[in-house]
Amino acid sequence: MSLRFANRTIALVDDDPDILQSMEIAFRQEGARTITATDGLGGLHAVRESRPDLLVLDMMLPRSSGLLVLEKLRDEAISLPVILVTANQGRRHREFAMGVGASAYLLKPISLARLLETATQLLADGNATEPRP
Repeated sequence: MSLRFANRTIALVDDDPDILQSMEIAFRQEGARTITATDGLGGLHAVRESRPDLLVLDMMLPRSSGLLVLEKLRDEAISLPVILVTANQGRRHREFAMGVGASAYLLKPISLARLLETATQLLADGNATEPRP
């Protein structure tokens, strides 16, 4: 059995300890090395320091929202796939998030299977040697 995230580092940022723990377990079971943070500034620091392959980022966070984290990453030219997770169903928030660097926008509650599949697809797209149709 191959592990889909072997040799990958995934940063997970969510202020809900239960959600954070379940995401961490799911990614680790698939071979990922995980780095976690519980607020926006901690998440930004984790990305700057570890340069993960993928960031899973909650939108509503203490000490800097996920949207502000996205803007800072863009301003600092730190490029990586970002899955923004949120309970906010507003189209304007989604459009803004995608405009400042989110690669995917998933609504809570989100199944771990869907999160892992989205992460798999984003990492595969980033490693493609030729454009996908």
